Amino acid sequence: MGPLYLLDLASQQSRWLGLRQSAIAGNISNVSTPGYRAQDVRPFDDVLARTGLDMAQTSAGHMHLESGEARGRIVKSPDSWETTLSGNSVNAEEQLMKAGEVSRGYALNTGVVRAFHRMMLASVKV
Repeated sequence: MGPLYLLDLASQQSRWLGLRQSAIAGNISNVSTPGYRAQDVRPFDDVLARTGLDMAQTSAGHMHLESGEARGRIVKSPDSWETTLSGNSVNAEEQLMKAGEVSRGYALNTGVVRAFHRMMLASVKV
């Protein structure tokens, strides 16, 4: 297993969250535009799947998983809650819920990076 670049991964997630926030803002700004279709970005799980990292048993005390056993199920999510008579598929409540998800994602990302940074500083203190 190669090195895991935690800070690079956190940076990728932060960029992804920014893109998702932009898509949500665009949806909310077009909530009254006839024929507008709500947009969203691909899930971050797809970004992680493209990294090619696999789980590995590095100690006898670790659980052993067969190849592919650690992959989660793919769950199909609905595209949108409703489409109005004008053809607009933006639902303000749904978009605000997604904005909350982005906010929680930023908070989690920042917390993990902060904790990792503190751990690195503690390891180099004399």
